[in-house]
Amino acid sequence: MGRADERRARQSGGRRAAPKNRSPRREAPPTRGASRSAVEAPDTPEAPDTTAPVPGGRAAARRAAAGKKGGRGAKGGKKQKSLIRRIFTWKKILGAFLIMTTAVIGALVWLYVSTPIPAGNPDAKLQSNVYKYKDGSIATRDGDVNRENVDLSKVPKPVQHTFVAAENKTFYNDSGVDLRGTTRGILNTLMGKGAQGGSTITQQYVKNYYLSQEQTVTRKLKELIISLKLDREKDKNYILAGYINTSYYGRGAYGIQAAAQAYYRVDAGKLSVEQGAYLAALLQAPSQYDWAVATDTGKRLVKARWNYVLDNMVEQKWLDKSKREEMTFPEPLAPKAAPGQEGQTGYLVFAANVELAKQLVATGVADDFESATALIKKGGWNIELNIDKKKQKALETAVKEQLTSKLDAKKRSVDGDVQAGAVSVDPKTGAVVAMYGGKGYTEHYVNNATRTDYQPASTFKPVILAAAFDENAKTQDGDEITANTLYDGTSKRPVVGSDIGFAPENEDDQDYGDVTVQTALNKSINSVFAQMGVDVGMDKVLKVADDLGMDTKDLKAVPAQTLGTMGASPLQMAGVYATLDNHGKKVTPALIKSATNSAYPSFKHTDPIGEQVIDREAADSVTSVLTGVVDDGTAKKSVRDNPLRKGQKVAGKTGTSDNNKSAWFTGYTPDLVTSVGLFGEDAKTGAQVTLTGATTGLTTVAGRINGGGFPAQIWAAYTFGVSTKVTKFDLETDQGAAVQTASPSPTSSPSSSPTPSNTPTTANTPTNTPTTGAPTPTNTPTNTPTSPEPTGNTPTAPSTGEPTVDPTDPTDPLSGDGQ
Repeated sequence: MGRADERRARQSGGRRAAPKNRSPRREAPPTRGASRSAVEAPDTPEAPDTTAPVPGGRAAARRAAAGKKGGRGAKGGKKQKSLIRRIFTWKKILGAFLIMTTAVIGALVWLYVSTPIPAGNPDAKLQSNVYKYKDGSIATRDGDVNRENVDLSKVPKPVQHTFVAAENKTFYNDSGVDLRGTTRGILNTLMGKGAQGGSTITQQYVKNYYLSQEQTVTRKLKELIISLKLDREKDKNYILAGYINTSYYGRGAYGIQAAAQAYYRVDAGKLSVEQGAYLAALLQAPSQYDWAVATDTGKRLVKARWNYVLDNMVEQKWLDKSKREEMTFPEPLAPKAAPGQEGQTGYLVFAANVELAKQLVATGVADDFESATALIKKGGWNIELNIDKKKQKALETAVKEQLTSKLDAKKRSVDGDVQAGAVSVDPKTGAVVAMYGGKGYTEHYVNNATRTDYQPASTFKPVILAAAFDENAKTQDGDEITANTLYDGTSKRPVVGSDIGFAPENEDDQDYGDVTVQTALNKSINSVFAQMGVDVGMDKVLKVADDLGMDTKDLKAVPAQTLGTMGASPLQMAGVYATLDNHGKKVTPALIKSATNSAYPSFKHTDPIGEQVIDREAADSVTSVLTGVVDDGTAKKSVRDNPLRKGQKVAGKTGTSDNNKSAWFTGYTPDLVTSVGLFGEDAKTGAQVTLTGATTGLTTVAGRINGGGFPAQIWAAYTFGVSTKVTKFDLETDQGAAVQTASPSPTSSPSSSPTPSNTPTTANTPTNTPTTGAPTPTNTPTNTPTSPEPTGNTPTAPSTGEPTVDPTDPTDPLSGDGQ
């Protein structure tokens, strides 16, 4: 039998056919016994053959054997397994995949055919925005559109290359789309993860000019199709020209010509490669990278991106490496405000635009803050502010009469370095009723009311106290922290219970001995609140600060933060104190009442009051203690004894930062909260400098400007002029100066350090009226305090010879002090 016959035999019978000279039955090799039996009994009849082949071949035999072994259960499993195999065969899976792929390709082909390149988006033609006061009267219009298209041939070729190097190195060779980036963006949109970068220059131009900034799958698909078609129908120079002429560069500048003028006062045709690289870098985040307002982080990031652009140009052979190495960063010039933005108006417009942009991102109208800003700059918005014209005028007048009219930079150069900012908020609605951003938007571009680069100093101490009350915190001795708890107020006393060593100095290195918490806040004693922060837990303190309205997400939970070494703005601090005034319910200051635009959903800020972020009794207890600061603390001269006061109930706190670079007073009545800050800023370089020596008004030791001086004066002149109601705080507490009618009884023994101070104090034995141990008279916090302000009668000169402090370093023990 040949191989073909054997193969046919296997196919028909399931086994190889036996040779002709052999039995068709499989014969097992005979055993030794079997052979012997065959010899001895050759005539024995053959037994039935139990090894005969089963019809159907080997597979049938296996199934038969499985049936005998498994019984009914095996039979059921066999049927179930067979059903699954019949349904999910590789052929069916492959077929389904091919059908789906064909459908997707077909849909894309249909979209490509049916989607024309549209006319330019009407929104690309910018309109004016209108800003109105609370009463409906017009505050300003934002003026004409700042854009002038230029022909690409007028832009130097190397400058053109900076934009390609920054955004899309393969621009000249690609098909106009980044399929991977677009797919990632669509998936992120479907999953609600927000914007995703990765678009080509062609896609960004299509989004800017033909479509909108909305974050939807439909828009992203249209962007993909139009980009493919545009890349086929137009040359790369047409697309690049459109891109650089429609992009937003910040400072209200659309297009490269307006940007060149806004940042370098030159036409686009005269830009250097270095300047072009900066403008190209700006497009990633214009608001963050504008050198005039950028934080240290923003400046570092834009420099890194500037270097990235130039390095890419070298890589693409568009820039000689030796020339690249000689290039230095071209700092842009200070910005000029648009016409109609003089005085406080420009500050209000800028702050309103920031608030509206955040709202557009939060509601999904725009992908990110930069896209939202571009939408606003396109115009057509009718924006009603919460600003009360009378209160706004009163705040401006108060700053002028109490401060700016007394400044004379010709007599004292430091007077030219004084900047003031203030925000006034209604604690019941969150409405920002007045804002002072600086001496004028056209003269000083940065809004002092919203800037967050200066330390709030001791105005942060009430936040520590709020955390202590809200967390029911205890001292190191296990005693609950109340307004009457005793602490050791010795200057430079090392804190107890911290893994990080910290021994802060009190203002003028003054020792107070054992004092109550009420007295410690009245006197703004650093050593007490450093210890209290550790007792509460700095992580809990920063969480409460964040809940109240400060930005603490990137801060380290270290004891030095108790001195208010983080950055904060008058707007933020007004929100924090408004939440305390509102019994612990979150108040988010709102400058905008409503904003409408026919092309987008309306924005209405009807109730910026949020949830309860700290317990009411905790908030009310802090308010009660803060009344003692006004009546018997660092603000009594400016506020308590102010002739304009007609019995209004006031709570508040002063603050003076390290090296006197900032001075604060944030205070409130039952119906109005106002935060005032003074900031030392070099008039030429913008660097932070000291306020000491400015003017000849209320100053303390050696000309230092404290929070109880000009900031408190401005606050009192404004508040007592517009808030004439004499109402009491509705407090649910039995703590603090506002509710005490007799001398407090100490509730705990002093929380002291195991390491004694190098400067011994006197009269440290606690009594019912604890003595301070300092050269100041005994202080009993009552409704009619009699103790004088320590800084006013202390002849000691301020501590000198301190090392230079980095205010951004929370571990530096000297990065904040004073009142």
